[in-house]
Amino acid sequence: MSGTSPAGEVPCGDEEEGGGHPRRWAILVAVCAALLVIVVDNTVLNVALPSVSASFGASTAWQQAVLDAYTVVFSGLLITAGAVSDRWGRRRAMVTGLVVLGLSSAAAALAWSVWWLVVTRALMGAGAALVMPATLALLVQVFPASERPRAFAVWGVVASVAMALGPVLGGAVVQLWGWPGAFLINVPVVCGAVAAIVRLVPESRDRQGRVVDPYSAVLITVGMTALTSAVIMAGEGGAGRPLPLACGILALVTVAVFLRRQRRAASPMVDLTLYRDRQFAGGSLAVTVISLGTGSTLFILAQYLQLVRGMGPLEAGLASFPMAAGIVLGSYAGGRAPGRIGHRRSVVLGFTGTAVGFLVLAALALYPGYGLVAVGLFLVGAGNGFAGPAVTSTVLGAVSKDRAGMGSALNDTHQQFGVAFGVAALGGLLAAVYRTELPSAVPGSARGALAATLDHSAAQGGVAGQELAEAARTAFTQAQTATMLAAGACVTAGVVVAAAVLRRDSPGTAEAGAGPSRRGRLACRRQHGGPTHEQRQDRLDAEG
Repeated sequence: MSGTSPAGEVPCGDEEEGGGHPRRWAILVAVCAALLVIVVDNTVLNVALPSVSASFGASTAWQQAVLDAYTVVFSGLLITAGAVSDRWGRRRAMVTGLVVLGLSSAAAALAWSVWWLVVTRALMGAGAALVMPATLALLVQVFPASERPRAFAVWGVVASVAMALGPVLGGAVVQLWGWPGAFLINVPVVCGAVAAIVRLVPESRDRQGRVVDPYSAVLITVGMTALTSAVIMAGEGGAGRPLPLACGILALVTVAVFLRRQRRAASPMVDLTLYRDRQFAGGSLAVTVISLGTGSTLFILAQYLQLVRGMGPLEAGLASFPMAAGIVLGSYAGGRAPGRIGHRRSVVLGFTGTAVGFLVLAALALYPGYGLVAVGLFLVGAGNGFAGPAVTSTVLGAVSKDRAGMGSALNDTHQQFGVAFGVAALGGLLAAVYRTELPSAVPGSARGALAATLDHSAAQGGVAGQELAEAARTAFTQAQTATMLAAGACVTAGVVVAAAVLRRDSPGTAEAGAGPSRRGRLACRRQHGGPTHEQRQDRLDAEG
């Protein structure tokens, strides 16, 4: 191997001492522009669905298909896309993904039928899957270990604020331009992001030249797509139907075959030995559990604000601003926290704040009012923002820089699966408690959701209809309380996992990046000759 490295890469021996790429903060802006498009696409379409339904006469099932096509393809391709970006080049993967995303967005805006929207949304998901792992992988390449928590904090702020403000942006553009506006807004942002990435971002790839196994790529893509589909369909009330059951079985079989193949492969697509590392395994489990609890927060509160408190879509979107503000302030503090109090304490403290936020939101049944909503959303956002940089740098610090795309893809997959499973599980809990709290006289066709019950009460009219509407809103508030308590329990479990599994690092060690990047240094020793895997693992366990 020559003394020079591909652009954007730091040689192994310089990993800790290097000062990072000279244009790393400008590169961060370009990466965040790409991230903005991906995250907004996940949320912006919700407020446009009524217009889509009116234009094409789309049923509820078709509307759900338009939403889910993006999520299913995005989640299913993440791991494969991460491996491809390591092999093919992260900048090249990101630019290709953005071009696919921009072209498919323009095609969606010109759709003439609902099935065309489903196809183009699936293509948008494929483009987003190519972009997402490369964003974090590139930050690992250009930032030194001591600055990564701050870079990850900015990355987390952009992702979370885009998610929170997506409904607001969607409501505004739909009101101005109709449903095509939800897709057209992607095009100028994509063009700007591509130009910035081509100009600023250096290319980087796996220096060991590992070949992507196409058979493994097909297995994990089919498995994750089937798993995500099964979870989504179960959350829509179809857990016992043949299709979700078939998807679940297909997911178990294909993922099991994939894992077996990875254990036997000389150069696996996913390094399963990472899960023996306490830092990687503990951080990954914690972020999955946290995502399970927080994934459905805005979905549930949007119904509360609009159907219980009577806000419009745009007003309800603006009402979620305290969460965005909490994320920004929490991330600002969280970017510096690992260097001051250590990674484990940062994660535990941040997740504890999120759990307290869910307890505040659970109190809405006793003390209704927007003030409590604002406080709860702020705490949830601030807690996630504070913990995010520490948990991300902990997980990715356990992965060698050459496999940064794979590590980023695994981190994103854990998070996406937690969100999907959380929406399914907590959405199911919400519906079950809601049906239990409704008066028994309400017919079955009006018991599925608050909107259906309110439509039934409006059709009934008179005093009886008003009383039924009030009872339905009370039932939903009770169900929301149970769901928020369950979400708080999930986050508390994440706190316990982080406290029990993650290694304790001193502030000085955390700032130097020694704790999270130990696995990366061991990978460098392996490249140039050094201890065996068993010796390395014994050392990790002893240091734990």
